Amino acid sequence: MTVDTLALSWGSSSHVGRRRKVNEDGYLAGGGVFLVADGMGGHDAGEVASAVALDTLGELRDQRGVDADRVAELVAVAQSRVRAIDTGPSGRGAGTTLTGALVSEQDDVPYWLFVNVGDSRTYLMSGGVLDQVSVDHSEVQELVDAGMLTAQEARRHPRRNVVTRALGADSAPAPDFRYVPVAAGDRVLVCSDGLTVELTDARIAQVLLEHPDPQRAAGRLVEEAVAAGGRDNITVVVVDVTNVEDCTDETATSPRSGHVLDDEDTIPTPDGAWGRASMTGGQEVEA
Repeated sequence: MTVDTLALSWGSSSHVGRRRKVNEDGYLAGGGVFLVADGMGGHDAGEVASAVALDTLGELRDQRGVDADRVAELVAVAQSRVRAIDTGPSGRGAGTTLTGALVSEQDDVPYWLFVNVGDSRTYLMSGGVLDQVSVDHSEVQELVDAGMLTAQEARRHPRRNVVTRALGADSAPAPDFRYVPVAAGDRVLVCSDGLTVELTDARIAQVLLEHPDPQRAAGRLVEEAVAAGGRDNITVVVVDVTNVEDCTDETATSPRSGHVLDDEDTIPTPDGAWGRASMTGGQEVEA
């Protein structure tokens, strides 16, 4: 069983949302690389930052032997390129999250190589169960990890949008990596936080189970997030493993056969973390 015997299908969808004028999200899908970047910064720099990060990692498409060391090298290059973006007189630096899955191989066995910087998310559905495989780099996640907040409380916390790692921050971010063996029927979801701020994990799982076609699933998730408020840009990539030669584990199969708040934007904070700012009548006010 090798990468050559692995068959994938995927779908993607992106929407500017109901409050934003520019879609600062971007994504890559294909060639064994499935990534989402959520840009941030003034002077339209967020859109540029996400594009620069994805362009940098894009060289990994259709490459054999992709590993965490090589991905880390390219993340460092992307960090430098994002830091060099001219954001105009606003003084706000450009930045972007980066998350997703790449097809890797170890001892002729295909693996998912998950990578994450920031609060965009990657999920893996196996056996009909959806698990978040990335860890949010955010202040509220640190509070959850410390036992000071529940996951439900974190969704409503006033600091829920403060990101502690991002490409473009003053200090180079350390990406998280995780290897997971590929199984027949795996379904991977990669998304910006515009999805997860509007839909619960339970609803996301339900939609993924109801729509076997990855393009239909991606489109439906974005539609529901827009209908639920669409406070941010929303980007979704859904990837299915449709065949792994010699894999006979039939239990590891994925399906086959509100309240609108002020718009929010992400800005760098003085300590090198990243935060949100509310938008009121076109005037940006730090929250």
